[in-house]
Amino acid sequence: MAERSLDLLLCDARDGEPTVIPFKLVLQANEQATVGFALMRSGVAFGPDDPVLARQGCFGVFGKRKEWDSPIYAGDRLELYSPLLIDPKTVRRKKANQNQDAKFQAAAAKRKARRL
Repeated sequence: MAERSLDLLLCDARDGEPTVIPFKLVLQANEQATVGFALMRSGVAFGPDDPVLARQGCFGVFGKRKEWDSPIYAGDRLELYSPLLIDPKTVRRKKANQNQDAKFQAAAAKRKARRL
């Protein structure tokens, strides 16, 4: 049976500074190159239900979130992401409320200036 190999980059940004490690994925004739298969062969995960990768969106290729069975190609950079420290929805909501408060304060200042 013919073996084929894919040269990949494994970028691990889960703990501190991101590290990029060259990785060679060796495939047998009947194996397909998927993101999940590459993660298992690299030793990061043991299966799709691994608690290390339990949260959604913790891995991707070139900054795009991928599913476990997404295909992977030679030269791809497989990335492992750290969890978000701040929820983007909360930040946007807080910023919108600050802008709203500033509008209310400006309107109150105008009303007060008219009275004087």
